Amino acid sequence: LAELTGNNLLMTMGREFLEQPLPTKVGIVIVALVMLFNISMTYLKGRKTTITTVLLLGLWGLALLFLFAFVNPHNLVRDKMYWWWVVHLWVEGVWELIMAALLAYVLIKTTGVDREVVDKWIYVIIAFALFTGILGTAHHYYFIGLPGYWHLVGNIFSSLEPIPFFLMTMFAFRMVQRRRRDHANQAAVLWAVGCAVMGFLGAGVWGFLHTLSFVNYYTHGTQITASHGHLAFYGAYVLVVIALISYAMPTLRGRIANSLKAQSLEMWSFWVMSIGMGVMVLALTGAGTVQVWLQRLPTTGAQGYMAVQDQLTFFYGLRLAAGFVFLAGLVMYVWSFFVGGEPAEEPLGTRRGGLMPSPAQRRLQHD
Repeated sequence: LAELTGNNLLMTMGREFLEQPLPTKVGIVIVALVMLFNISMTYLKGRKTTITTVLLLGLWGLALLFLFAFVNPHNLVRDKMYWWWVVHLWVEGVWELIMAALLAYVLIKTTGVDREVVDKWIYVIIAFALFTGILGTAHHYYFIGLPGYWHLVGNIFSSLEPIPFFLMTMFAFRMVQRRRRDHANQAAVLWAVGCAVMGFLGAGVWGFLHTLSFVNYYTHGTQITASHGHLAFYGAYVLVVIALISYAMPTLRGRIANSLKAQSLEMWSFWVMSIGMGVMVLALTGAGTVQVWLQRLPTTGAQGYMAVQDQLTFFYGLRLAAGFVFLAGLVMYVWSFFVGGEPAEEPLGTRRGGLMPSPAQRRLQHD
């Protein structure tokens, strides 16, 4: 690509998502190392918890895996292998560590559940995430020229990849169910629980729909892939970031939570964005199904790519309309930052009339 464009100074290597020129890649590594040094030193001098340890491991994993972006072999098969070591092991490997740690932080702050309970959940989640995610990379090896045994490995471990996302969903609901306090910032709780649910649907369910090799043979590169990507990114990335913002912003303003009016608008924005994203994903799934039916499945008389695209106008129109609904939800979310009112206060008791005893306290009472 550099030779064709005459761009010998800022070579992009022609790799999707990793198209940063070499000087930019070096700059990314330097900035990441400076940030990680700062965070690591803070971690070593501060209180060490399971949440901070898992978060730090995930951040270091992101940085180290990015180094494979510098490996650019001439062999296209090897090139794709190293490319997926960055892309897949980020999104379905170390990011799940970061996501679990951030979710746990928000939930432990808003529910008051004992840290020992949260820690046990995190251990199980990250164990499944790494076990399934690393070997699950094989589902990207199906049709790039690697040996056939990767089909078996990919089918087995990719089928298990929804498990950590399902565990995160169970974890979120369990924490809310066992909460020892009714935190005033209910918007942050909604974003956190929504993150777990949408992450499971997008990365887990929609990922499983086309992860098996004999299914992926027909669906790869269709709008089914796009539907999975949209919902997975929304659930596993967007919502966890918004959950953190929702929890942190009131704290930065010196209050425990925003006003009830602001939180109401914020929670409405969650539902509007989620409905918009849901319709968008269903539209893309429908478009992908038609693509497979008309273009991929027929052994004779299969229609060409552009001929099929002409028949997807309805789905693309629906996807566009859903995009505007999502945009409206985003505007509502931004607007909620500027809504005033008295800060919401945490009630003196909880839904059971008082702080529920922790497991350790219950054991002492039993003894």
